[in-house]
Amino acid sequence: MYLKDFSMQKKTIFTTDYYSKKLSAERLKRVYEIAPPRVQQYSEAEINYVLQKVRSSDIVLDLGCGYGRVIPPLARRARSVVGIDTSLASLLMGQGMLSGISNYNLFQMDALHLGFRDNSFDVVICIQNGISAFHVDQKELIKESIRVTKPGGTILFSSYSEKFWDHRLEWFRLQSEVGLLGEIDFEKTRDGVILCKDGFRATTVNPDQFLSLVSRFDVEAKVVEVDESGVFCEMRKI
Repeated sequence: MYLKDFSMQKKTIFTTDYYSKKLSAERLKRVYEIAPPRVQQYSEAEINYVLQKVRSSDIVLDLGCGYGRVIPPLARRARSVVGIDTSLASLLMGQGMLSGISNYNLFQMDALHLGFRDNSFDVVICIQNGISAFHVDQKELIKESIRVTKPGGTILFSSYSEKFWDHRLEWFRLQSEVGLLGEIDFEKTRDGVILCKDGFRATTVNPDQFLSLVSRFDVEAKVVEVDESGVFCEMRKI
């Protein structure tokens, strides 16, 4: 099994270092419910790109899975799916929403310190701009993702395309309007960075930055733009 120091129990949640997030559980779900059609298209294109990289024999790790939004399509394609998140509220909500699915497990875990053995997963994904949204050391996040991936396995990180800026900003404006985020500081919001007056800051990673981040690691990497909305850094572990 792939856990480091304790045996897996089906749908057991690892519960250290729990803290409540502002955008978790129902509030996180609401973020996607209010997404405009062009953002929904982006989300669909993103998961469809991921599914192209998954085989029926694969074990997939979803970093920052939230309430399990992308686990159902992954579970239909893969042998099994493991989702991790730092929000216990989101994971508990996910357990209820995913009750009809048998080939998944959820764990409360920090993506920078994964409790999995080396070389455990065929595919590791960190999508929906998680590389920026987690607000952690990005090189260490990539390093830890590579560690738990099997040789020859695939690691997928995504961020936003510059071409998607207007749609992304409108989506964040709607989130602010309904109280999911603070008021956007439009004077300081520019160049891919969205700032709110309550201190919230949303950034992106562009293709050159992705390639610079992964250059130190023993991987084959390429950057692909999908749907003129998402940018994927796709790595194969050597």
